[in-house]
Amino acid sequence: MQRSATRLSRILACAAVPVMLVAAGCSSGSDSGDKGSGAPDTGSSSSASAAPKGSEPAKKVEPAKYAKLPDVCKSLPAETIDALVPKVKNKNGTAATSSDVTSRGGCSWNGLEDKGVKGSQYRWLDVSFFRYESDATLGSGQERAAENFTKELGKVQATEGAKKLRTTVAGGVGEQANVVTYQLRKTDEDFTYASVVARTGNVVVVLSYNGAGYAGAAGPSEQWIMNGAINATKHAVASVAAANK
Repeated sequence: MQRSATRLSRILACAAVPVMLVAAGCSSGSDSGDKGSGAPDTGSSSSASAAPKGSEPAKKVEPAKYAKLPDVCKSLPAETIDALVPKVKNKNGTAATSSDVTSRGGCSWNGLEDKGVKGSQYRWLDVSFFRYESDATLGSGQERAAENFTKELGKVQATEGAKKLRTTVAGGVGEQANVVTYQLRKTDEDFTYASVVARTGNVVVVLSYNGAGYAGAAGPSEQWIMNGAINATKHAVASVAAANK
């Protein structure tokens, strides 16, 4: 009886192993595409060697172009921040919380310029980076970034409450880029927005710049906001290549 109980315990223990392995496999392969995965593909080569005779070999994918992201709060030149966000509260920026800085990160700046009887000008600037690794199942980092470029652009275009929204191509920014301009009513003022979604290799950059006038001051023009956003995105894209030299 005792011998049978011991044997049953061993069988149950062995049976639990493949369940744990399957759970781990599902966890590592559950990338929805909306977020970059900074985890390296550690199982593709071993899976290929252990594949049964006659099965298809593991799919080979192009290596990811960039292995890391820049320090996001240092991705834009100080003079660019000063020009776009007068009277900026924190020139060093406020970093977004990230559980994996190798795959995603963000930083923002804001400032209110008080012009006395002429009113005030408010500006907000933020930039986010998403890096995608190559994966035998999901595709190369570049392919995954291209897919998520489309998704991030769709998110901006679906901004709730946006008025006069239009999308145009932003030339000379990475390998592909679009800028979305629109107006949004907040704090009883009309804010003018320009969001640029760009891709360079396996990295997607999303930059948003907006502003409004307070106390009777006229807000910034759409052209000014759009030009500022595109110029800042060019610097952000360049910082990715610089970080990987």
